[in-house]
Amino acid sequence: MESDNSISGHSPDFRTELARVIESVSPDVISDGKIDFSKLEELLKDDIQGGIERFGLFWPGKKQALRTAQEPTTATLLPNEEESFEWESTKNIFIEGDNLEVLKVLQKRYHNSI
Repeated sequence: MESDNSISGHSPDFRTELARVIESVSPDVISDGKIDFSKLEELLKDDIQGGIERFGLFWPGKKQALRTAQEPTTATLLPNEEESFEWESTKNIFIEGDNLEVLKVLQKRYHNSI
């Protein structure tokens, strides 16, 4: 088998943290700056769930919703002491905003802790 030592002219410009992690642990699945799903599938063939019927939540636009959830946010949470319950003694806060944006802000800080 002949080795391909050519260097791609495309540098990866991944939009998701997951793609960056995949590149770091398995750079051989990157082709032309994108993840080659068939290579990734081949590497994971023993760990991929087959065509087994299962329950789940499915709706039109779900894939786009998952992509939107992966986009980074620039939102910031600011405490509103007047709306918060017993702010001085408990530091409990009242959070108001777009659910997805708020969850994105909270995600990194509280990942695996709730």
